[in-house]
Amino acid sequence: MARIKGAMMTRKRRNKILGMAKGYWGSKSRHYKMANQAVMKSLRYAYVGRKQRKRDFRQLWIARISAACKLNGMNYSTFMHGLKLAGIQMNRKMLSETAINDPAVFTALVEKAKAAL
Repeated sequence: MARIKGAMMTRKRRNKILGMAKGYWGSKSRHYKMANQAVMKSLRYAYVGRKQRKRDFRQLWIARISAACKLNGMNYSTFMHGLKLAGIQMNRKMLSETAINDPAVFTALVEKAKAAL
């Protein structure tokens, strides 16, 4: 029975990693072992970053809504509670967009929230 050598698949696997490490500084883009370590760490950072992006955007939206609420004489938590009681189901992303682009509508939302409390 013929012996199967793994050179082709090994080279393919190594080239894949080196391709992913393209643009890395120094040996990390040229030497397989260092490139592999750098790529594994980068992929880990990317995985964590996808979770952090969601947190960061939510934090930004809340800060924007809070600032707009303060302009209308209300704080964030009271406003959100008032919206819930008023039966207005609007997510934080849309509330923050409304606060930035259409302050008159946001003021009307604040008034509805105040009335519901």
